[in-house]
Amino acid sequence: MSSRWKWVVSLLFRRIWFRAAYFSLASVGLALLAAFVAPYIPDDIGAKIGSDAVDNILGILASSMLAVTTFSLTAMVSAFSAAANSITPRATQLLVEDTTAQNALSTFIGAFLFSIVGICALSTGLYGKSGRFILFIGTILVIAIIVVTLLRWIEHLSNFGRVGDTIDRVEKVTTGAIDRSGYAVRVVPAGANATNGRRALFADKTGYIAHIDLTALDEIAARLDCIIHVQVMPGAFVSPSRAIARLDGGDEASDGQICSAFTFDHHRQFDHDPRLGLVVLSEIASRALSPAVNDPGTAIAVLGSGVRVMISMLDEARPGKPASERVRLPDLHIGDLLDDLFRPIARDGAANVEVAIKLQRSLAEIAAIAPAAHGMLALCAADALARNETVMSHPRDLEAVRQVYRAHWTDRGILAHAASTASAEEMVGADGLEPPTLSV
Repeated sequence: MSSRWKWVVSLLFRRIWFRAAYFSLASVGLALLAAFVAPYIPDDIGAKIGSDAVDNILGILASSMLAVTTFSLTAMVSAFSAAANSITPRATQLLVEDTTAQNALSTFIGAFLFSIVGICALSTGLYGKSGRFILFIGTILVIAIIVVTLLRWIEHLSNFGRVGDTIDRVEKVTTGAIDRSGYAVRVVPAGANATNGRRALFADKTGYIAHIDLTALDEIAARLDCIIHVQVMPGAFVSPSRAIARLDGGDEASDGQICSAFTFDHHRQFDHDPRLGLVVLSEIASRALSPAVNDPGTAIAVLGSGVRVMISMLDEARPGKPASERVRLPDLHIGDLLDDLFRPIARDGAANVEVAIKLQRSLAEIAAIAPAAHGMLALCAADALARNETVMSHPRDLEAVRQVYRAHWTDRGILAHAASTASAEEMVGADGLEPPTLSV
């Protein structure tokens, strides 16, 4: 199975309608199973167990599950609305795909259908005494599943859609995206490679790159005996005027197959786009730092989460690019990642001393992990300090930020003027390509 179909299947399993349909079919099958198993059960067992009460139990179950399902839908919609209004609309995608919420809603719908089908079968006389006994056992099993699911759902609702929970979700999906995509993070220029490949292949659609089927590209490159240099990565906005790949060999007959390996969407997806996760983290912090919210604690929490994500990306033990000699991928440039995460926070939190100090320390933590990126990190720290000097009115607050800056940068010999000598190649990327758009 190609990587695209694996991704499509994973998307299907994350759709709430698919999970609800699966649970519903299973519950209907369980309700009808009693009619087929009944001939193998002695008739006197049903009378001993007291399965005649199954009618009343199913009636209670049907009425209660309809109310619980309505309550669960209301709670989910409220969480989505609260996240969109108070956190960021981009985060609602992660809440919609929450497995605990989907399992709870699917279980309640399935239990409701199980009760309805059971009541209908009983009214038609489909079950005998043995069948009623089997249905009774199935009802007890469904009730046990409902109790466990309801307890988990109640516990889950205490954090579902909250700011801290959303930050954790974005951090997890961002860390997973860099591992799934396999892109390496470049901290220093590796030499221009924008001219790699003699023939350019342009996009046949307009939209965001959501997925690249590297398995299919590798098979095509092997068949054509050529090297495919991928020029874009998931999250890039492309149009027919932008090259998505360059080829060393091959012919135009296979261009359509190569283009079909790129999946386009109207919106960016978290699965293989780590930069989207960083953008969403910065949006959460910017919303928290707005005058209407005034919550610097959330911005500080976002910075801590962002540092963990950056350290994970720069971890040398992390698997690098997928092993393929025929498909060459672009690198993520650390300068782009810093712009995605830190620049909006430095802009919107420039007047807050606590956020400014945390920002300087966060950059220093990353510098300790990636010494080769000291120049860009120092430039980012100097830019943040310049913003603080522009808007901070209290001298003691500004001096506190300057002390932290000097302790982490000047005293280590990483001067701001040295950072300012970073070349344009460092900020744009050694491949000479304009980084993917940050708009989401």
